[in-house]
Amino acid sequence: MKMRVMIAEDERLAREELAYFLQKEKDVTLCPSAENGDQLLAFYEQYRPNVIFLDIHMPGPSGVEVARQLVDQSPPGEAPLFVFTTAYDDYAVQAFELEAVDYLLKPYDEARFKLTMERIRKRLANLPVTPTVAVQEGRKLLIEDGERMVVLSPQSICYAVRVDRVLEIHTEKETIQTRLTLQELEEKLRGYPFFRTHRSYLVNLDYIQEITPWFNGAWNIRLKDGKQSLIPVSRAAAKRLFELLR
Repeated sequence: MKMRVMIAEDERLAREELAYFLQKEKDVTLCPSAENGDQLLAFYEQYRPNVIFLDIHMPGPSGVEVARQLVDQSPPGEAPLFVFTTAYDDYAVQAFELEAVDYLLKPYDEARFKLTMERIRKRLANLPVTPTVAVQEGRKLLIEDGERMVVLSPQSICYAVRVDRVLEIHTEKETIQTRLTLQELEEKLRGYPFFRTHRSYLVNLDYIQEITPWFNGAWNIRLKDGKQSLIPVSRAAAKRLFELLR
């Protein structure tokens, strides 16, 4: 059975790249693409896709606003499946609040796209969908630190911070410096309790000891690591963090 897929994306190159990947999938019927939120609402009524690759930032209603509207107006169990796409990684919480199948970061990686398609097929078949990165007992990460490779347990990471062009990964025992980007590390840790508190910080929620107000709506997190590390929480991230912890 073929799935009807629609792309909602205002950037032509991103639209074409995603369409190229989708056209290679034998069980996909590609509907016309929308370039903004209003056009998506109109096209949805006409073509009724059951899967939408939806850019979070679009002219008119945002991707999240359109998704909420489609969920609210659809009978139970009949809303389309959403895959949120964006160049930014600060919106994952909003995406999964809407029970999105997945969250793809630009520029797209074909292997990562293939994993998204597997998740879509399972959801359409009403099969259990495993997290993008399964939390497995004893799972390890291999991190390059200069001329050595460090094997880390995800649970041992207290936080990571971008300092100039270097990413520092802090554990209870050591600080590892790597050429990974914060976004790449976050992707490796997807499925574990990590949260982007600030554009430069990724924090293990299990290490939070307390959260205290700072100024202008920003907050600070104190970790229960050996150094009692203090981590900033941006005003934009604070609301999502409190929703997660509640």
